[in-house]
Amino acid sequence: MTELSKSGAAVGEPTDASPAPTAFLEVRDLKVHFPTDDGLVKSVDGLSFALEKGKTLGIVGESGSGKSVTSLGIMGLHTAGQYGKRKAQISGEIWLDGTELLSADPDHVRKLRGRQMAMIFQDPLSALHPYYTIGAQIVEAYRIHHNVDKKTAKRRAVEMLDRVGIPQPDKRIDSYPHEFSGGMRQRAMIAMSLVNNPELLIADEPTTALDVTVQAQILDLIRDLQKEFGSAVIVITHDLGVVAELADDILVMYGGRCVERGPAEDVFYEPRHPYTWGLLGSMPRLDREQQERLVPVKGSPPSLINIPSGCAFNPRCPYADVPKDNVTRTVRPELTEVGSRHWAACHLSAEQRETIWINEIAPKL
Repeated sequence: MTELSKSGAAVGEPTDASPAPTAFLEVRDLKVHFPTDDGLVKSVDGLSFALEKGKTLGIVGESGSGKSVTSLGIMGLHTAGQYGKRKAQISGEIWLDGTELLSADPDHVRKLRGRQMAMIFQDPLSALHPYYTIGAQIVEAYRIHHNVDKKTAKRRAVEMLDRVGIPQPDKRIDSYPHEFSGGMRQRAMIAMSLVNNPELLIADEPTTALDVTVQAQILDLIRDLQKEFGSAVIVITHDLGVVAELADDILVMYGGRCVERGPAEDVFYEPRHPYTWGLLGSMPRLDREQQERLVPVKGSPPSLINIPSGCAFNPRCPYADVPKDNVTRTVRPELTEVGSRHWAACHLSAEQRETIWINEIAPKL
């Protein structure tokens, strides 16, 4: 029997109050809050975006902005066990290929995880089990979703290790995670993530702690495999250089919310939010001669328990006093369209942003 929601529609199906999704992945007003002894941590506080198959979305922001919490929310990995007796408070909608994941049965989401959606975790050494060989873990990930014997699954594992560039895969399949270098472990993690040909791949800081040569190899690998499998890819990082290599669209997060979203080229060359200006100003550029010293974003990211009123970025924003009536400290700005498929949440007017960008920001980048 089909399980029905209170509205009478089948669980996971759109209702009149919830229009049908138009993209392969659609996140609507996602909120992920964690109760603590110190207060409610609003890690993600009203995030929305959409992603099509074959496209890559880069989510960028400082540590603590809500990037990884968003990815774990999509994967359905926020469980009560992680936080003791206090369960994460999650609301909003996450639509994956027509299925709403937050209202779906957990067993159904578990079946989707690994097959229809997969994740490359930030630290493969802790994500991979130290007791089992690399091959055993990939074989298990494959057999969970396919009714095959161990011999067939092992051939598939060897094929995937070869595809991600691990030499002598038929021998290295019996190695343990600690016997691999950092770059090799990341490749093995990618092989495990892609062994079931997922339609959605989330890469959470895929190049952290890797040297620049290996970083480039991993990014090339993700790009080539995306072309081969046609997957939708989300790359989560604080490194704008990474998303410059991979992303079609960029979403900039600050204080658990989106402050700017748009095509990668527009966000890089015509950014419209002071926080994005700060991120770009603190990043070394190789495509042009650097005229000025790199300038870090002043101050620290806000506490997600006590997010500043008004615009969350106002304590660090050098232009907080430009709009009149102290509006930046009293009214939270909403995302408004500032160009074709380009949105920003800022109280500065279009004319003010244009003037500041042309006269102050662009000449220094």
